[in-house]
Amino acid sequence: MHPNNPHCGGYNFDLLCAAVPELKPCVYQAASGRESIDFSNPLAVKLLNQALLKTEYGIEHWDIPEGYLCPPIPGRADYIHALAELLAKDNGGEVPQGRYVKGLDIGSGANCIYPILGVCSYDWRFVGSDIDPVSVNTAKHLVKFNPQLKGKVDIRQQSNPNQIFKGIIKENESFAFTLCNPPFHASAKEANQANLRKLRNLTGKSQVKTELNFAGQNNELWCEGGEIAFIKRMVKESATYGQNCQWFSCLVSKKENLKPIYRSLQNARAKKVATIEMAQGQKVSRFIAWTFLTAKQRQDWFRENS
Repeated sequence: MHPNNPHCGGYNFDLLCAAVPELKPCVYQAASGRESIDFSNPLAVKLLNQALLKTEYGIEHWDIPEGYLCPPIPGRADYIHALAELLAKDNGGEVPQGRYVKGLDIGSGANCIYPILGVCSYDWRFVGSDIDPVSVNTAKHLVKFNPQLKGKVDIRQQSNPNQIFKGIIKENESFAFTLCNPPFHASAKEANQANLRKLRNLTGKSQVKTELNFAGQNNELWCEGGEIAFIKRMVKESATYGQNCQWFSCLVSKKENLKPIYRSLQNARAKKVATIEMAQGQKVSRFIAWTFLTAKQRQDWFRENS
């Protein structure tokens, strides 16, 4: 994990269970001798998230509706810290912090996890967008009932599912970065098959009950054409807002998807493209970042706004 990620050392379950006692019955001793939870159990994962957010970030009130995506916090934190390192390159090597650094989270979901981590880690400001009214209302509720988020996170409804930035970025609004965890799959069937594979890997069983399926709404898990189509659309639309944002970025689940995305970025005339790999245990993930500004323009922006 990124060296600034507070979850590098694993989970202190004594501390976590003290913060959220309901987590304790979910903890067991794994074959390795270490304590763990059943990561195929959505309730256990949600309780773990509540405990992590409470102990590491001071978030007292966090919950999501049943059936909505419950993200792994350590991996999400890696994205935030890797983005901070990318921004530092345009800021004399120093990670920019404070209210002048504003990020846009595309598809923030009901969990609102990226804004929470960014605010608590670097005191950044955020706009979170989503097409799902339940996600928008839930995220607004989280912001309202956690004092450290109030006035720092603005949740906006995207009324047009075919648009990404349009209707969300206001005229003359400026962002240091955007980030996104895109819908990875091309269909509901593909998403369900992928989730069943995850469950088999986690449980070691060839047959698993469908009710143990990982949470997530359709718009969180899949879209027509899958992640390549979604990111290509994002790239094309980002060119219109190239002067509003220092860096655009998006997670890419499969390494083989990078080549067609690079071609789209070349066609969109991005000035610079960066691919940042992140590792959590044996899993390697990555995000791609691009900008339509020169290095001098980006450096001037940070210097003028800090």
